[in-house]
Amino acid sequence: MKDYIIKDEWNIIEEGFDPALNKISESLFSLGNGRMGQRGNFEETYSGETLQGNYIAGVYYPDKTRVGWWKNGYPEYFAKVLNAANWIGIDVQVDGETLDLHTSTVKNFKRVLNMKEGFLQRSFVATLVSGKQIAVEATRFCSISNDEVGLIKYAVTPINFSGTITFKPFIDGDIANQDSNYDEKFWDEVSREVLADSAYITLRTKKTAFEVCTGSKFALVQNGKLINVQAQQINKEKFVGHSFDIAVIANEETILYKYAANVSSQNYAKDKLVALCKEVVEEVFAQGFDKMLAQQKEAWAHKWSESDIVIEGDVAAQQAIRFNIFQLNQTYTGEDARLNIGPKGFTGEKYGGSTYWDTEAYCVPFYLSTADAQVARNLLFYRYQQLGKAIENAEKLGFINGAALFPMVTINGEECHNEWEITFEEIHRNGAIAYAIYNYTRYTGDATYVKEYGLEVLIGIARFWAQRVNWSADKLQYVILGVTGPNEYENNINNNWYTNYIASWCLQYALESIDAVKSGDPDSFDKLAKRLQFNESTEKEKWSHIVDHMYYPEDKHLGIYLQQDGYMDKEQVLVRDLPASQRPINQKWSWDRILRSCFIKQADVLQGIYFFEDKFDQEAIRRNFDFYEARTVHESSLSPCVHAILAAKLGYEEKAYEMYLRTSRLDLDDYNNDTEDGLHITSMAGTWMSVVQGFAGMRVHDGQLHFNPFIPGKWKSFSFNINFRGALLSVEIKKEYVRIINRSGVDVSIVILKNGYVLKGNDIVEIHVREEEVVRH
Repeated sequence: MKDYIIKDEWNIIEEGFDPALNKISESLFSLGNGRMGQRGNFEETYSGETLQGNYIAGVYYPDKTRVGWWKNGYPEYFAKVLNAANWIGIDVQVDGETLDLHTSTVKNFKRVLNMKEGFLQRSFVATLVSGKQIAVEATRFCSISNDEVGLIKYAVTPINFSGTITFKPFIDGDIANQDSNYDEKFWDEVSREVLADSAYITLRTKKTAFEVCTGSKFALVQNGKLINVQAQQINKEKFVGHSFDIAVIANEETILYKYAANVSSQNYAKDKLVALCKEVVEEVFAQGFDKMLAQQKEAWAHKWSESDIVIEGDVAAQQAIRFNIFQLNQTYTGEDARLNIGPKGFTGEKYGGSTYWDTEAYCVPFYLSTADAQVARNLLFYRYQQLGKAIENAEKLGFINGAALFPMVTINGEECHNEWEITFEEIHRNGAIAYAIYNYTRYTGDATYVKEYGLEVLIGIARFWAQRVNWSADKLQYVILGVTGPNEYENNINNNWYTNYIASWCLQYALESIDAVKSGDPDSFDKLAKRLQFNESTEKEKWSHIVDHMYYPEDKHLGIYLQQDGYMDKEQVLVRDLPASQRPINQKWSWDRILRSCFIKQADVLQGIYFFEDKFDQEAIRRNFDFYEARTVHESSLSPCVHAILAAKLGYEEKAYEMYLRTSRLDLDDYNNDTEDGLHITSMAGTWMSVVQGFAGMRVHDGQLHFNPFIPGKWKSFSFNINFRGALLSVEIKKEYVRIINRSGVDVSIVILKNGYVLKGNDIVEIHVREEEVVRH
């Protein structure tokens, strides 16, 4: 665990430069706008340890899967979101000596990620080997108002000399992924062009043939005046730019502005990319840095008005929640249904940057509440568009009749995860897809999605489960064998409770959805049934039989649901008895030792209880939480938030707060020693859930919002906004009262501390907790 980021409500601040922390900071100071983004790399040369990363959403490469031996149905490739052309580069030389913080003496180093206004600022004083000192202040952002552009303001001031500074703004297309097999590079050059003050390069991905044109234009200002420079053009394979010398005087500032764009064949015809890139670059150049920054601030003000959480009395908690919300909003805007949310977003290459079940289980609730319903609907539609591929994935494993197995990892619908115990066995992911449809419908009240798209997905998923179970003559029940549950520290086990439970639930939900659509629009249902060759009587009868006869492992003596058959055969050691020197166990132990241990990577049984808490009484939840939390090492970023929410429900306030800090500051404090690979974007939605569903106790029951709040001991209050069925609600929770303001004209039914109210449009309800008094405005 690291603790070097300065606590601040609106900023991520690093003071002092420690090369050993640089890759962590590169992740923390990442920028994005939903369409493009890059890690917090330096603009100038840095010869120390770094992970250079620039990324374009949706652009990927099918890298050949490397395995020792092949298996039937095994994915042929691992889809990697590619490190794209480096557009931020600005080499700086002082009288021929390269500015490099790895070889220079650095003081007054400061990095600030301004989350409120959406830009990154970095400043330092560097003493070069020659003894010459320069001060640098760099500001950059990825525009939210124009998601194809990024801008840089790079200011240099010589301190103890007058002389010549050489600037080399460039675009480097000769880049590689750190995780590429055999050190292969994934881009081929299509074209390049260098003009007097601008440069353009078009690259094409191998195999997938995506094309991206990256362009930039520069301007130079000294003493507030625009300087015309005669730049030498740099035009070589996969590399374009300019080089020019500028006479500088001690203590006088020189500013280089760089305007850049990435234009992709995902959105435009390939033969138009260069011309369009030039148009975009010229447009942003004409607007100028200051105007574009003003637009950036305005756009972020709008985003924060929808999604901010305000915490009084706890700066560390406030900084953390805003950092998580900021990164979520940088990663996904919901404007393009072809895109999804990679576990690392635009902050690193690990996990391929592809789609996991994280989106449905963790991200959908965040976007449901903080954005227009269309954003969450687009996330669901993303999966619908890939249903055909999900059916193909199932067919490769021997399933028939339109059974659908959605992939564990994908970018185009094909399974591309390359570990057999996950690819073949972590099939609970199918349940998360179905649950997201249910969650969307329950929250929005929009039943049209199920009729138009969702039912077809639910039938495909139900057909999969109906074939994946088998009848146990010994138990006289259905069992599911050879699976991996959410706890990936268990592989190839039988009857994972969570998998069995969500499989049965999927079948029941499909049955209910069939009846609802059939009764509401029989013609639509008949057309769908005919197209899917759905045998209503036979298939429904089989599904109902499975629901009624599913086996769920239990330990009746302990009163808990067993994570899987045989779990109690393991030596039962608690996490509190595990020496700190042995953690994280995934970095300290052999895989054999992990698999034989009772330790749990992330919420498993508790994941199911979180999803379906209405099905369990409070004491059952308590018994299972007490048992499993004590054995959970939380070495998945997805784990702490579920525990925080359930702890809050149980009244375990200290544990809820502990888990909130762990999930919210997971990356800021590098809890699991892996932030340098990139941020845990999808689990950041769990941080929001920890506050809204945990501390505020927000749930949806029977079309009503319910709140059952408490305030962590360090907090004075917390507040947030919620979009719910056309109403915008501002919720403020203090120890003395709960106040909810309806900022729309839509009436909404709410329940606060088990008491129901109709909150009319533009009205306020205030519940004085201690006096149990209701004040209406």
